[in-house]
Amino acid sequence: MLETENGSSARQGNERFTTTHWSVVLAAKGGNSTCARAALEALCRAYWYPLYAFARRLGLNPADAEDMVQGFFERCLEKDYLASADQAKGRFRSFLLIALKRFMANQADKSRARKRGSGQALVALDALSAENRYAREPGHELSPDKLFERRWALTLLDRVLDQLRAEQAATGRSEMFEALKDCLTGRAPEAAYAALGARFGLNAGALRIAAHRLRRRYRELLEAEIARTVSSPREIEEERRYLFSILSR
Repeated sequence: MLETENGSSARQGNERFTTTHWSVVLAAKGGNSTCARAALEALCRAYWYPLYAFARRLGLNPADAEDMVQGFFERCLEKDYLASADQAKGRFRSFLLIALKRFMANQADKSRARKRGSGQALVALDALSAENRYAREPGHELSPDKLFERRWALTLLDRVLDQLRAEQAATGRSEMFEALKDCLTGRAPEAAYAALGARFGLNAGALRIAAHRLRRRYRELLEAEIARTVSSPREIEEERRYLFSILSR
């Protein structure tokens, strides 16, 4: 069943701030917790491409952008850059971008300590995939900061879609999900419901209900994902509006 029960939703609402991006950062800052470090590495893997795109838009070539982001993550994981992390000062993405800018400025003032190919990368980056993605980015009318925010928003939405896809696969509904996923941010024409209904042996009304439940679950997952990037529940709706405003520009 796609819809959550009221009790379950309430518990999720109370618990969603237990493990946020901020709490991961603060836990890593506070010590050498293996769990905190693993969670921070997962955040790095999830959000490295927006930072890579930012570095590329600033003018770095692909190899230097990859090295810059990798070096930044190494510094973050060593916790040198977490000392100034303050959850009260704003969004997690803002902290991350400011920290990268500071790191890049410091790197410009001294010779690169890390040589390409030396040592083992702490976070695996798929440079070829990143450059292929970057080649499809909007033109240079987007500033590095705006491109970072756009990529941040799209990365977040991709994570939500992947979560929903996994949930549907676990209940044997992968095929229906793939057919209905384009309806998640809007309503499909009646003719589309009729055609898809015939494909799955459902009438148009039953398929509309399935699409409605899928959209509802998508919104729940989106809200939960946004909650992990902000400091308090009151910021969720504001952040949701802001993320979609980024994508509409």
